[in-house]
Amino acid sequence: MRILITGGKGMLGRTLFNHWQANHTCFVADLPEHDLTRPETLEQLFSELQPEVVVHCAAMTQVDLCESQPERAFLINAKLTESLAKACHQHQARLIAISTDYVFAGADPTPQRETFRPSPRTVYGASKLAGEEAIRQYCPNHIIARVAWLYGSGGPSFVHTMLALAAADPLRSLDVVNDQHGNPTSTTAVAKVLTAMLTRPDLTGTFHLTCEGVTTWYEFAQTIFRLAGYTAINVTPCTSEAFKRPAKRPKWSALSKDKLKAAKLPAMPAWQEALAQFIRQEWPL
Repeated sequence: MRILITGGKGMLGRTLFNHWQANHTCFVADLPEHDLTRPETLEQLFSELQPEVVVHCAAMTQVDLCESQPERAFLINAKLTESLAKACHQHQARLIAISTDYVFAGADPTPQRETFRPSPRTVYGASKLAGEEAIRQYCPNHIIARVAWLYGSGGPSFVHTMLALAAADPLRSLDVVNDQHGNPTSTTAVAKVLTAMLTRPDLTGTFHLTCEGVTTWYEFAQTIFRLAGYTAINVTPCTSEAFKRPAKRPKWSALSKDKLKAAKLPAMPAWQEALAQFIRQEWPL
């Protein structure tokens, strides 16, 4: 299968490329070689590579920067996605696009189902939702895969930040937010489900691909340090008010995997299990 991965130099894109390169012909399109916001770049890629599947990982994901640069956020997350959806439909390529929990407001403690009505509260979330809507309008042969609290080999991620701080000072004290809830998710776990999706051309629509189980950033940090052997780190819980940022973080961003289960796709692992495996591989004791 010929697969084009946009944003292929990013954390998830690298994981997908490494998973698929042995069994598929994979291509990576990313800056600075490919400016995908230019229509001629997309046309050239489709004409030369003739992909059967496009996995769209390219995005502006810096949520605070999106607040101060909304035009750029919508250019990359919405307009580029619309152009890509049209190109996929024109060239009869299947589109698998990566989206986010930020399309929801994050005020409801119930895990958000794929069928729930989105209501973003940030520029990032609004621009990603606009991209989702463009995909549904212009490319019927699509999958939208929403992920959250993502970490993977090479980073950047919350896991990498925490372990870098611990390595610099194994006796340090940290305040970590304890009133935001979500599903820490491994790129490897996402890749395994997307691999199964490649073999299921019958699948279309929106799927949530986060690990099972809900936690907070505080509990997530505690587990990271324990698994990595940093037992002397002192982690203190705090509220979101202690870390004021331009973009409002969702208090509840847990995602339900109803559609994943209904399609009989591989189950996502528990977040603790996936994290333990990741740390064993990346930071062996």
